[in-house]
Amino acid sequence: MGSQLRVGEVLRSAKNKDPSIALIDGYPNIHHVTASRILAQVQLSKGINPIAKVKAPGERRRPAILIRASPWKAGTVETPWHDVFDLDNGHVRYFGDHRVDHTVPVGTTQGNAVLLEALSEHQALTAEQRALAVPLLVFAAVSRNKTPKGYVEFCGVAVIEHVEQIEQEAKGQPFPNYRYDLAVLDLSADDDRVDWAWIEARGNPKLSAADSLGHAPRSWRQWVQHGHGVLPEVRRQTIRPVRGRAPGLDSAGGHHEILGLFPEPRQPEDTDSERPAEAGSSDELTSSTFMDKLKSLTVHQRNGRHSRHKPLTLLWGISRVATGKPRLAAWRQFRDEVGGLLAEFGLPESSVTPEYPFWHLQTSRLWEVRGVPSEQAAKPHAAAFDRFNPKGGMTEQTARLLADPFVRSQAVAVLRETYLADIDQHALMERLGLAGYESASGVGNGAEDRETQPGPAARRTVTASHIVRDMGLADRVKKLHSDRCQVCSLQLSTRFGTYSEAAHIRGLGRPHNGPDELPNLLVLCPNHHVQFDTLAIYIGADGTVCSTADGSGIGELRRHPAHQISEAHLRYHRALCGRDTTAHSPGPAATART
Repeated sequence: MGSQLRVGEVLRSAKNKDPSIALIDGYPNIHHVTASRILAQVQLSKGINPIAKVKAPGERRRPAILIRASPWKAGTVETPWHDVFDLDNGHVRYFGDHRVDHTVPVGTTQGNAVLLEALSEHQALTAEQRALAVPLLVFAAVSRNKTPKGYVEFCGVAVIEHVEQIEQEAKGQPFPNYRYDLAVLDLSADDDRVDWAWIEARGNPKLSAADSLGHAPRSWRQWVQHGHGVLPEVRRQTIRPVRGRAPGLDSAGGHHEILGLFPEPRQPEDTDSERPAEAGSSDELTSSTFMDKLKSLTVHQRNGRHSRHKPLTLLWGISRVATGKPRLAAWRQFRDEVGGLLAEFGLPESSVTPEYPFWHLQTSRLWEVRGVPSEQAAKPHAAAFDRFNPKGGMTEQTARLLADPFVRSQAVAVLRETYLADIDQHALMERLGLAGYESASGVGNGAEDRETQPGPAARRTVTASHIVRDMGLADRVKKLHSDRCQVCSLQLSTRFGTYSEAAHIRGLGRPHNGPDELPNLLVLCPNHHVQFDTLAIYIGADGTVCSTADGSGIGELRRHPAHQISEAHLRYHRALCGRDTTAHSPGPAATART
């Protein structure tokens, strides 16, 4: 009892499950590390391995779910999915256990059922409810001693951020499945270890869930207290907080205000000719200070209009993060790409000078430039950049925040609303590779190129991922509201009845990837559906329906006791409208292998 799992440690998971053996083939025996007098022996024979629930006073809870990915099986009939482990950014994309030969409903296979249940716990609205939530312990199968089987690397503790029902293909046949996005927590404050005593305490029927939290990692305790809104601060990341102190926790493990950990946003100077920041001097960022910096960019004005050089450059930088490109780009690539943006979307009276934002954006503390010799740094110019070809892009802290979909949506909206509102938004987003951010619905998932094959006519092999919508769910919510718009109460009469539309608050399309579930739906008339989808109206935190243009109220959102609406999704929509005034929102959420 009391053993610890260490992040990055490889353990032996062999057929010999004798917990008394500490080492097998020179590696720690996972059954020894997780041995317990309370819990049944853990299993890693499947991809999704739940530990049985226990009944404690007034509550039932599951001690943990062990997740394992097996890369050597990826793409096979047995495992047609390809799990993605991006541990540097605290993200794992994991596929459920439904297969092409399954005849049962997609959410009822053992692994999917367990993870969907875990999702509802991870979406809980209160700290008391989240204390019951099951932790996911993530492992990746690795090869050792010339064999691909029987060894696993411990990757950490995760919570479910988002789930999407998708359509996959195997043996030439489509089949439904679930895709899970997991946020892997930062365990550096606990020396990158998980005390197995925590899992045992969760499995002890004599202890409450709150009692078991004393053994939990600090980042887990902070998530329990604050929910998904704190994930940008507690997610595993390349740049970590000072060892021994987790964000939002004092040295005794108690909570203090997160914003107090970071300096106040720097105020812009009166001119735009200030010297760039020295490398490594950028402030620590939270999502709220990030938005403040975006709103207070120091930009030139011409005839009362903001210069678009810096905002367009930052959107270009955001698009690189969103599409998985390196955050830093060489000057010559920047010059060509951003120069084209400035020529197409800059003010007509402005010169196309990409060297200006490339260098001077450093004053925002969101951008950095590397590779300019010190003797050239006092007064750099385009010729010097052409000669030395330095690299520029978002700082590591900025890119880390932008990896969170909510923060990214909010940042895009702030830049558009503050500096670029008079531009054709659809054309701008398409040009930047950020299509979908200009509407609440996003863009649908289409086929993606896989390989090109030679022949008399060009041919491509494609793999498709289609959103599967539950039409019965839309009918159900419209019946609940008797086809009356929740904004204006209009019940539109037709020849044979009444008509309304079910609108997803967080769109199912990219980049929003919202869930198809009742809390993510509104019943609207066609007019208000169009306005909601095009971000012309939003729902305030108090339930007031507001005009995005001026913030004026146009009514109250009518609610139904049987239709619980997700405040997290409403907040995400407000962020898309550039009208979220709080520090942060829960990450993407949804409704949710063996």
